[in-house]
Amino acid sequence: MSQNFPVRQVAVLGAGVMGAQIAAHCVNARVPVILFDLPAKEGPKNGIAERAVANLKKLSPAPLGLAQEAELIRCANYDDDLALLAGCDLVIEAIAERMDWKHDLYRKVTPHLAPSALFATNTSGLSITRLGEGFDEALRQRFCGVHFFNPPRYMPLVELIPTAHTRPEVLDRLESFLTTTLGKSVVRALDTPNFVANRVGVFSILAVMHEAERFGLSFDVVDDLTGSKLGRAKSATFRTADVVGLDTMAHVIGTMRDTLPVDKDPFAALYATPKVLAQLVERGALGQKSGAGFYKKSGKDILRLDPAAGEYVPGGGKAEEIVARMLKKPAAERFELLRNSSNPQAQFLWSIFRDVWHYIALHLGDIADNARDLDFAIRWGFGWNEGPFETWQAAGWKRIAGWIAEDIAAGKALCAAPLPDWVQRIDAVHTPEGSWSASQGCYKPRRELPVMRRQLFGQSVLGEAAPDARTGGATVFEDESIRLWTAPGADDVLVASFKTKMNTLGPGVVAGLNRAVELAEASYRGLVVWQTGEPFSAGADLQAMLPAFMSGGAKAIEPEEKKLQDLVLRLRYAQVPVIAAVRGMALGGGCELAVHAARRVVALESYMGLVEVGVGLIPGGGGLCFLARRAAELAQAAGADADPMVFLKGLYMQPATAAVSKSAIEARRMGWLRDDDLVVLHKDELLFVAVEQARSMAASGWRPPVPALIPVAGRSAIATIRGQLANMRDGGQISAHDELLGRMIAEVVCGGDVDPGTRVDEAWLMRLERERFCRLLEHPKTQERIMSLLQAGKPVRN
Repeated sequence: MSQNFPVRQVAVLGAGVMGAQIAAHCVNARVPVILFDLPAKEGPKNGIAERAVANLKKLSPAPLGLAQEAELIRCANYDDDLALLAGCDLVIEAIAERMDWKHDLYRKVTPHLAPSALFATNTSGLSITRLGEGFDEALRQRFCGVHFFNPPRYMPLVELIPTAHTRPEVLDRLESFLTTTLGKSVVRALDTPNFVANRVGVFSILAVMHEAERFGLSFDVVDDLTGSKLGRAKSATFRTADVVGLDTMAHVIGTMRDTLPVDKDPFAALYATPKVLAQLVERGALGQKSGAGFYKKSGKDILRLDPAAGEYVPGGGKAEEIVARMLKKPAAERFELLRNSSNPQAQFLWSIFRDVWHYIALHLGDIADNARDLDFAIRWGFGWNEGPFETWQAAGWKRIAGWIAEDIAAGKALCAAPLPDWVQRIDAVHTPEGSWSASQGCYKPRRELPVMRRQLFGQSVLGEAAPDARTGGATVFEDESIRLWTAPGADDVLVASFKTKMNTLGPGVVAGLNRAVELAEASYRGLVVWQTGEPFSAGADLQAMLPAFMSGGAKAIEPEEKKLQDLVLRLRYAQVPVIAAVRGMALGGGCELAVHAARRVVALESYMGLVEVGVGLIPGGGGLCFLARRAAELAQAAGADADPMVFLKGLYMQPATAAVSKSAIEARRMGWLRDDDLVVLHKDELLFVAVEQARSMAASGWRPPVPALIPVAGRSAIATIRGQLANMRDGGQISAHDELLGRMIAEVVCGGDVDPGTRVDEAWLMRLERERFCRLLEHPKTQERIMSLLQAGKPVRN
């Protein structure tokens, strides 16, 4: 195997739910992929794979960044196309969780693998060692488990599971591919039943089910207690089970029951499939995919199952206020309150934390190399903000250990096994030295791979010696709105990070970015706008506008709006390359800022759009000027006789409908990204790539564009759009105020009341945009929408 290991093509064996979505994510990453399945008995022989690919377009959440790209997946079958495997550098088997079926498939496909190809099985818990039985020695060294979580596009975790025969460099190369190319966060798991995340996560769900029954709590109350209030996924416990599929949940529990008898796991008694779960599976109520499970939707109402009655009843039960208040306290106080309370909900919460802590202490040495890997697996695989060891440490390691021991002695725990001796020997599980390895009896530092150096501020666990993006690097300037700084090892590129709520754009940020351009032009090779967390920017700070508007009306806002417009043009024409490093939402002013940068480096999960019509406004920070210029550029590229209106039609609809991209790939199709902008799959690599992009552009002699006049569509195009808007209003599709907003957008992007083809400058378009934006601020309907957003969190439709 060569030192460099480019994955030029991937094969996925099995076009089921996981296989098809893994293939889809390869397409998102621009990796050619072949999707195999059995030959169809009727119709085209590739029919099974083809139907799976067609179904990808219908799934929600969408597995593809752009649904039309499903056609990039090549379909194949095992009868006719096995020779194609020779051209694949990575082959991932993803068929049903049956050891015998997998072995049958291996006998068929392995003779066709390339001598250097990596072979991996996507399994949620089967023994990787047993799956590799029968392979020759060369293939054994290239074989491992690679467990994607569902849905593969969105779930960050991939567990990488070696056997005793897997070569270390195979794991390193596969982890590098999974991290940088597919954007995954990798945990190396031991070859034990259900590996790390499912082993602990499913135990946690079983403990919740057991304790909920013991304390007499309904499913909806438990979900309110165990979701966002605990810093976990909003779908919490029972709703998550419905989404995953109750048959899948029962299968994973069954794997634990069948492979973890009491001599291997003192909690084995808990692995019996819960009675209510077994009953639901038996009657075909498998959760979301069957329309009913622990919950059932009836019209607009969500009903919950009443197990005692065996029927669905109105849901909506909530945590008691006194318990909700406890959960807002600091960790040490929080758990003392929960443990000492007589409230059943509080006792339930203490019990489920104690159960998981007891479990992970007993099993850390069996299931994970160290506590950091276990915490990351649960955070990335189950959506917890904190791993269970992190929470234990935050609450006070020794004190919690004492309370767990007391509960075990009192018979309150789920099993009588005492805590292992190592728990009392240490004061913390995560330290600057590393994280505790129970199997090796020492603290383990992070594994070093070159790919990890691309994550300048990667994710860390509580207590670890890791740089904080909010304070790391060298600060050049900082105030309450913005920090200008340089990243470690990159003191030649200036970074600007906002400090406002939702990274909104207010006067302080505008002033700070102007200062950033001035500093960058004087002393740096480039400027990167990057936020320490999501979103990139939710747009203009409407709350900050209110005092000025109340005292001086729209006239007081116009100068501030012009400052924003001047800023985006300054970014566009800066004498150093300005890179917008986008992840998460870039809405309104955030989108306007990004599109005026010299280049964009964008995480796959980025959602861009001009959404101002929702609050009764039009874009006022240069967004409409950008669209007019972009239409002219596209027309020029198409030929001398091309009409800008042809290209403007699609671009116009983006702000007119407040459309937001569902991925960076879709943002490119919508016009917010250009062909030379970069899409980054791992969001923690965004800053590194953006800094390198700035350096590369500077080194290649980059110069800002020369300001040029823009040919516009003019009054005839405005008239055409107005007619269409009137028809939509008369048909009840839009309100009269929506029609007004649509007209104003048209007037700006078409260049105003001028002849078609008139050439105008950016100042002309910016003035049209600014005047209409400020005029709308005085409109009662717009004011209604803005106040509704500020007071109720969403604008009224009027």
